[in-house]
Amino acid sequence: MPRSKKFRRARLIVIVLVVLLVAGVGYGGYRGVSAVRASYPTVDGSVKVAGLSAPVDVKRDANGIPQLYADTSEDLFRAQGYVQAQDRFWEMDVRRHITAGRLSEMFGDSQVDTDTFIRTMGWRRVAEQEIKKLSPETNKYLQAYADGVNAWLGEHPGGEKASLEYTLLGAVNSSYKPEQWTPVDSVAWLKAMAWNLSGNLQEEIDRSLLAQDFSPEKIAELYPEYPYSRNGTILKTGTVVGDTYRPADGSTQAAAPGTATAQGAATTKALLQGLTDRIDAMPQLLGRPGQGIGSNSWVVAGTHTTTGKPLLANDPHLGPGLPSVWYQMGLHCRTASPACQFDVSGFTFAGMPGVMIGHNKDIAWGFTNLGADVTDLYLEKVTGPDTYQVDGKDVKFDLRKETIKVAGGEDRTITVRTTQTGAPLISDQSTEQQNVGKYAPNGSAAPDRGTGGYGVALQWTALNPGKTMDAVFELDKAKNWDEFRGAAKDFAVPAQNLIYADAKHIGYQAPGDIPIRGKGDDGTLPAPGWDSAYQWKGSIPFTALPYGLDPSAGYIVTANQAVVDQSYKYNLTKDWEYGTRAKEITDQIEGLLKNNGKISPDDMQTLQLDNTSIMAKTLVPLLLKQQIDDPYVREAQDLLKDWNYHQDADSAAAAYYNGVWRQLLSLAFGQKFPADLRAKGNCLLVRQQDDPTKPDSSSKIVTECGTRDPGKAQPDGGDRWTEVVRQQLDKPDSSWWTYIDSQHKEQKGLDNLLKEAMKNARQDLTSLLSKDVSTWSWGRLHKLELREQTLGTDDSSIASGLVHKLLNRGPYRLSGGSAAVDAAGWNAAAGYQVDWIPSMRMVVDLSDFDSSRWINVGGASGHAFHDNYNDQTDLWLKGKLLTWAYSPDAVEKATKHKLVLTNG
Repeated sequence: MPRSKKFRRARLIVIVLVVLLVAGVGYGGYRGVSAVRASYPTVDGSVKVAGLSAPVDVKRDANGIPQLYADTSEDLFRAQGYVQAQDRFWEMDVRRHITAGRLSEMFGDSQVDTDTFIRTMGWRRVAEQEIKKLSPETNKYLQAYADGVNAWLGEHPGGEKASLEYTLLGAVNSSYKPEQWTPVDSVAWLKAMAWNLSGNLQEEIDRSLLAQDFSPEKIAELYPEYPYSRNGTILKTGTVVGDTYRPADGSTQAAAPGTATAQGAATTKALLQGLTDRIDAMPQLLGRPGQGIGSNSWVVAGTHTTTGKPLLANDPHLGPGLPSVWYQMGLHCRTASPACQFDVSGFTFAGMPGVMIGHNKDIAWGFTNLGADVTDLYLEKVTGPDTYQVDGKDVKFDLRKETIKVAGGEDRTITVRTTQTGAPLISDQSTEQQNVGKYAPNGSAAPDRGTGGYGVALQWTALNPGKTMDAVFELDKAKNWDEFRGAAKDFAVPAQNLIYADAKHIGYQAPGDIPIRGKGDDGTLPAPGWDSAYQWKGSIPFTALPYGLDPSAGYIVTANQAVVDQSYKYNLTKDWEYGTRAKEITDQIEGLLKNNGKISPDDMQTLQLDNTSIMAKTLVPLLLKQQIDDPYVREAQDLLKDWNYHQDADSAAAAYYNGVWRQLLSLAFGQKFPADLRAKGNCLLVRQQDDPTKPDSSSKIVTECGTRDPGKAQPDGGDRWTEVVRQQLDKPDSSWWTYIDSQHKEQKGLDNLLKEAMKNARQDLTSLLSKDVSTWSWGRLHKLELREQTLGTDDSSIASGLVHKLLNRGPYRLSGGSAAVDAAGWNAAAGYQVDWIPSMRMVVDLSDFDSSRWINVGGASGHAFHDNYNDQTDLWLKGKLLTWAYSPDAVEKATKHKLVLTNG
């Protein structure tokens, strides 16, 4: 929808304002500097915060990381709310507008589609219901946190002197004033977390879109069975007796390989592509959802460490941006008592009380995405404006109306239709009502689509009220394994791999609200909503979820690989990550234990920086065997000789290898994929049949351009694609190795395709870098830009390119790669730009918490020109970690600024 004239004119004002600010900041202009610095937080002296029962000390180190000390829990969380608002209120404000589907109130009609999609899912409605399920204690903490935020907001009425962004917004939308913070604002952020970590929703859509061109057997080759025998599982699979899981010895010994199964169905291309467009438009403050993005964590028992106590490492992989996704802080009770039970430090999110990942005085824990399949799409036979069909009978939708207020424009009212199972019809809404479904799925059991067509409903565990916020506070207070598991029981969404350590033990627990599916449904394709036999049958009992304590191997690795093998009673997912990172971490740990006998904290840190390309070890020997006649290409091929497979930023060989990998994927798969899986602007030569219904009909070569958002295009080159290619390499005559060459001719065979990929990569890197291969480096291609996330893109918000130049940082040249332990991910279908990263790194030393280490990709502050806006970035780039002070003495020694909060 076009932007209103008012907003277009106001945008010019923003640009002028930014120019003035740049002049002020860059050249010391008094007004420019004053406008920026007026929003900086007070970090020394004292301020009054209403409702405190006693003073709270806020001690910040040189990096601005706050450690809070209070006498009661409620004082602690009231202070946390105040301090986070000091640093990050703009970010918090935008986040709550995202989760409430109210971005249009801030940024105008460019955000209406996003708001309608989120309102249709009803994130905030679920959070409002969730509040009622939480414990009285949790609700007290949430309210105290909100009171602290509002105390800060009272000092900045209407966002006055709150941040540079409010100044920019005011030029566009002068009527906007921040509302009071509420506990629901905090809880709703859990839905955004869950959305970005929700599993295989995109894979369901992609399989369905592929079904228009490929048989179930060919699609199965693109989604191969997890390699259990090679890459192993997190736990050696135990047994489920009744609804109780009984661990095996917990070792990381690989399970037996399984047998692949395939389920096929063709669904509506137009309908699912429209759904993908809506998903693409969603703000991705944690990174893109779905397969291919993950995290690393591992824990080593004290018997295998140089310290004699366990060591625990974690580095979640999320989308890059500024402000940093994570917020580091410590929450400390001066004296442990029933009124104050917290002494915890770690990483959390601005806008949420408590600590999400970290340690307290007794235990440490880390997260990686479990990848459980907690979303299903259902095709619904819509029979009228308020009815749909189940088991041959009409059933009424639950209907509700939502009004979206639009800054600078007219309000929009939408009608949300929800099935009796609680699944909203996400295909219904855009800025205008639209028809749903154009083609019926195959299969004689499917009802006729009629004039109304099929709708698509989303069944998702995060749309059921849960108690995850209870779990956060329970984790922060847990003293031992049993209390840790008790907290995990309440951790409903997003489902995570939880690793654990105390002074004597290490452990693992899989938590989460994970559905038990109905008839014939493995979650890989949209299910028929008109047959009640396919509806969910409840959730896997927590007592039946896998766990392990003190495995015989003496360590536990989680890197999004399969948790257990196929003998496990329940279906956690059919779309595991393929275990490349997990296998590399495991091999490195085994090598350290074999060579050194013990693992040190330095070893843990070094392992986080392992940028080895495992796939290159298989592919490079094949590339070097190819006889290349063209000296221009052979010069690049020679770079691969004696390469150590490390993807260092200064490596020319890594640049060329990844260029070849990208071209291989394009030739073998991208050329054959439908346009709605390929990246926008990615135009390829493809063979088009004159009559697609007749396999033997004549064909011609045409240019066809992709239509998908580049960040989600396929083939993306991630872990799944390493497994796809690995399996096809054993079939040199596979049909996947048939391709159209640069002369518009069809070629066949693996050897020919590898030669073509090397030639194309040589040309690609020459155009991007130079003719001189000695000047090539991976980092010149593989760049990270830390972009300001909350103002949106240049085309969809108040921001202009000039605004983003003011707020963004980079580009930075990065080592690493998509399937490496140092997972600086890039999408091979779109280019080499880094689009997910280790968003933080930590190594916890259970022998001495003050010897632990941590780093954030950006910094503590959300204020663009503050010293702590991205002061940790250079250290992060170099793989360095900051000392993580925890004890009162260590914190006091590191303190550079002290603020006392007193009762107002």
